[in-house]
Amino acid sequence: MAETLTKTELEHALFSAADSLRSKMDANEYKNYLLGIIFYKYLSDKLLYIAAESLDPNFIDDRDDLPLDKWQKMYAENADDAELLSDLKATLMYLISPEHTFTYIFNEINGEARTKDGNLKTFQISDLADAFNDIESTSKDFDGLFKDVQLYSQKLGSNAQKQADTISEVIKSIGKINLIEQDDQNNKNDTLGDAYEYLIREFASESGKKAGEFYTPQKVSELLTKLTLVGKKYPEGMTVYDPAMGSGSLLLNFKKYIKDFAGGDPNKVIYYGQEINISTFNLARMNMILHGVDSGNQHLRQGDTLDADWPPISQTMFDAVVMNPPYSLKWSANKGFLQDPRFSPYGVLAPKSKADYAFLLHGFYHLKNTGTMAIVLPHGVLFRGAAEGKIRKKLLENGSIDAVIGLPANLFYNTSIPTVILVLKKNKENRDVIFIDASKGFEKKKNQNELREEDIQKILDTYEKHEDVERYAHLAKYDEIEENDFNLNIPRYVDTFIPEPPVDLKKVASDLHDTNVEIEKNQKELVGMLKELTSDDSDVMDGLDAIIKELEAELHE
Repeated sequence: MAETLTKTELEHALFSAADSLRSKMDANEYKNYLLGIIFYKYLSDKLLYIAAESLDPNFIDDRDDLPLDKWQKMYAENADDAELLSDLKATLMYLISPEHTFTYIFNEINGEARTKDGNLKTFQISDLADAFNDIESTSKDFDGLFKDVQLYSQKLGSNAQKQADTISEVIKSIGKINLIEQDDQNNKNDTLGDAYEYLIREFASESGKKAGEFYTPQKVSELLTKLTLVGKKYPEGMTVYDPAMGSGSLLLNFKKYIKDFAGGDPNKVIYYGQEINISTFNLARMNMILHGVDSGNQHLRQGDTLDADWPPISQTMFDAVVMNPPYSLKWSANKGFLQDPRFSPYGVLAPKSKADYAFLLHGFYHLKNTGTMAIVLPHGVLFRGAAEGKIRKKLLENGSIDAVIGLPANLFYNTSIPTVILVLKKNKENRDVIFIDASKGFEKKKNQNELREEDIQKILDTYEKHEDVERYAHLAKYDEIEENDFNLNIPRYVDTFIPEPPVDLKKVASDLHDTNVEIEKNQKELVGMLKELTSDDSDVMDGLDAIIKELEAELHE
């Protein structure tokens, strides 16, 4: 029987499935195996579930009593039904042949699978490789999806049998977990998607600095998302874009928050994202599917965001742009980019050694006139001069920068430096900038600091009101910013200094007097007790007399 678990049980059960891999490789590598195999099981089980439902009208009522092998059997018996296969592919966008289903391979590992002629079938590592190829070949949407699950890696074992043994342990660990019941047939329940997010977060924690390649801490993602939704209503849905999307977690927050924060339909969010790292790109694709995002609503691309503009500006502009790009990344800064419409209005390019403003201008270029952009960057973008200073000045002159929000240090896995969120808009009514110093609002965790819900809400409330808050926020007029030579360093605008309370000298003198009186009293009591002590040893008594005389001398001073 398949096990249906609570959310927490599911998360821990899935994460523990990586135990057989932990001693063989680091977290940044074994995450690809576990996440890939979980995704494979999800695709396979969903196929069997829908096939069984198509074949048996009573399946929904009876499914709790159907073991996985019966699902597989029901599908296998009808594998040659062309109409069934056509309907399944139209519904799922993929197909998996019976011998390549997770259930069949799970049964192979447990000695319960047989070939068509009745012979016992044992698991080989090539069986799983063939299954992955089967899925990838069924649709361009799945092309190369399992590329990073390196089944023949020496890290799994020195030969094919040892590699099969290692993978078998992972498959057995998750084989009885009911992923379909967690997901639900209508993709309205995000339990499985949330569990996948949990795994990504745990892998990020174990990966250390490498985690910055694929994961933005969830609380920071939540803040970025909500900042772009402040004051907005999207009842007909919205378009969102992350040009450095990592695992796609930041984009997926719009599905989570659009209803409560912008009155929108979670199923009508259109996602655009680009990621340069192929492994991380594939992770984002899996993440989208496991969160029930329709294939027509996701437009993900593997590529270099700065090297060539994407998507075409004629194709779409975005209601929200969110980004946590790699900080101070080197880029070509080729002079040809001065003719690129993303950068040409500013007359200069971000320096080769620091692409921060290149990422910012790329995202801002793709923002709708009515949209909002939120990007995390290092504090240097606020005050560095030369080309960056010229770009910053132009943005301020145009009224493009709406908010500067200082975050606490050590929020991210790949760096401990404090960071800043810049919120940008087009066609603002004024050129005011709200400065918020939120650097002290966090909870200290074992390895990282973490924003709390109250910290996020305070930032959002302050941003929405655009009003001064003592030692926390200041609404700066353009003239004030100009007087500061367009330097946006937060301490220039928000004074967080708390003066020490004045010292009451009379009270200090009184306390000192009372303390001296108490000391004198205690010394007199001590002298009295020492005088009562006796000993037959003359040396001891001589020493005691010396101590008494010394104390009495102090009392007479």
